[in-house]
Amino acid sequence: MEDGHRLHLLRHAKSSWDDDALPDAERPLSPRGRKAASALRRHFKASQLRVDLVLCSPARRTRQTWDRVRDGVRCTEVRFVPDIYEASAGALLDVVRGIDESAGSVLLIGHNPGLADLAEQLIADGRDEAVTRLREGFPTGAFATMRLNGPWRATDPHTGFLEGFVRPRDLPER
Repeated sequence: MEDGHRLHLLRHAKSSWDDDALPDAERPLSPRGRKAASALRRHFKASQLRVDLVLCSPARRTRQTWDRVRDGVRCTEVRFVPDIYEASAGALLDVVRGIDESAGSVLLIGHNPGLADLAEQLIADGRDEAVTRLREGFPTGAFATMRLNGPWRATDPHTGFLEGFVRPRDLPER
């Protein structure tokens, strides 16, 4: 692929801790999370985000984040991947390495700390403002876009170029 693959990393929007009896995987989005996901949907629509594949954790909050943003994303296929839930950066890297080469652009929706750690590991270079913001933290609803050169299976630490990093607080509320 001439200009490399695109890997988009989206951390689920803010979840609710209102019900202590709920298992972690069943926690829903909070009102703030729903609002942030709607802002992300508008951002994705305005930027004409297109992906070949969405890989999403099956946790309730990641599914609800996807449900709220999907109208802003042109996508070909969605898969709910249990290996993404509670995954370390290394486990997420294995998921990325397993992506079929026919997918040029992939959106991975997951959780911290694995998602933030993966982003940090992959960055070799990037747009200064995006790198600075990412290194300040990867909050709920944060969205990173990286260009990776070479095949998915050869994705290694320090091989990505961070093209953009957006946090919900960076977006208009409308």
